[in-house]
Amino acid sequence: MKPQSEGQLVFHRFIRHRAAMVGLAILLLIVIVSYSSVGVRVAGWHIPGWWKYDHTALLPIENGGHPTRDHPFGQDVVGHDVFALTMKGVQTSIYVMVVLSVVACLMGITVGAIAGYYRGWVDHALMRLTDLVITFPVIVIGAVLGKLVQSNGPTALAVALGLIFWTTLARLVRGEFLTLREREFVDAARVAGASGFRIIRKHLLPNAMGVIIVNTTLLMAAAVLLETGLSFLGFGISSPDISLGKMISDYQAAFSTRPWLFWWPGFFIIVLALSVNFVGDGLRDAFDPRQQRLPSARWRFIR
Repeated sequence: MKPQSEGQLVFHRFIRHRAAMVGLAILLLIVIVSYSSVGVRVAGWHIPGWWKYDHTALLPIENGGHPTRDHPFGQDVVGHDVFALTMKGVQTSIYVMVVLSVVACLMGITVGAIAGYYRGWVDHALMRLTDLVITFPVIVIGAVLGKLVQSNGPTALAVALGLIFWTTLARLVRGEFLTLREREFVDAARVAGASGFRIIRKHLLPNAMGVIIVNTTLLMAAAVLLETGLSFLGFGISSPDISLGKMISDYQAAFSTRPWLFWWPGFFIIVLALSVNFVGDGLRDAFDPRQQRLPSARWRFIR
């Protein structure tokens, strides 16, 4: 049998993880449907989708707003098509999730890498800063920052939340770097005259990518719930933008009379968070060599 590289082993373990494959398929389906159905705006250009109603259109209310063939998710009290609103909310939630995760990942990697490699007073200063950020409840400081940037749209909210969501990743990267910096290949790079930045970029970061990828994926699932919670409380996405949490907040009074206004945003919040979590669990198991299964024949022999 041809020997496999570490990347190939990780890939094969990941694709054999059934829950991760189901989560990835559902996540890709949601992304494709949400962006293709109601279209998307890119650099001022609007790319239309295949759904016939826009989320801003006020339409005649059919069948009392109950779900119909033309409006499978129903309509709200003023005539908006709930399917179009929900897909737009999914787009916003996915966008915030991605931008927040990128900002938090960059912050966490930078702080953790510098602290773990240089140690000493640099490590102490950065870790005390990390401890200070951790002491504040995320939902409280997120609400404060969210209120400050609320009028600036989803991008500003995502960046602001990313600036407080990096602490766990920073600690994990620091711990990984503290271990890796004592390895022989790092000593060889130092002897060869490589700078600290080059050692971090060329030798340490590639070997820490497993920890970074797994925890960034799990961070994305938490980001969905954080944005949803803040928008529900009124500290996140505000009009005219739409998110799933804002839809639940807007329609909470109609829960007993028009429950479909509440069901669909809640359903997609749960599915998004679960699917990203399943992908993260699969990546964690794939990168952990202890998760490698024995071949079935050998297992039967051992038993």
